[in-house]
Amino acid sequence: MSFPKKLNKIRKNKAARTKKKLIKKKKRKTARIVKVGRAYIHATYNNTMVTLTDNQGDVISWASAGVAGFRGAKKATPYAAQIITKIAVQKAREEYGLEEVNVFVSGVGTGREAAIRALNANSLNVTAVKDTTPIPHNGCRPKKARRV
Repeated sequence: MSFPKKLNKIRKNKAARTKKKLIKKKKRKTARIVKVGRAYIHATYNNTMVTLTDNQGDVISWASAGVAGFRGAKKATPYAAQIITKIAVQKAREEYGLEEVNVFVSGVGTGREAAIRALNANSLNVTAVKDTTPIPHNGCRPKKARRV
């Protein structure tokens, strides 16, 4: 095969591929209404994240302190947790009509209590709160004793 023929073939293939891309149909999004769901609060020492899901675990909305515009040490504050909870709840309420949640809290950060209170304050009914923080069953080996 000579060089110009090869080039021609490549151009034809490229044209065919771009046509296929244009033809693809988009899926229509049906308006789902989720009245009862779950709220996952992940509170670490450095950040707090709130995720709202339906009962199957499909994410409806989420927010973290970074998304809300907090930087550095301010991300782990109770105030940041309150603001991000408000953002996540607002989005879930507008798009899906969320009204009631079971809360699963993970982590030891300062934002955990504030986030639960904020869920309640933003007119979501909190039916249950469960702590899912992992607990080590004697975990890692400790550092050796310091001799002074």
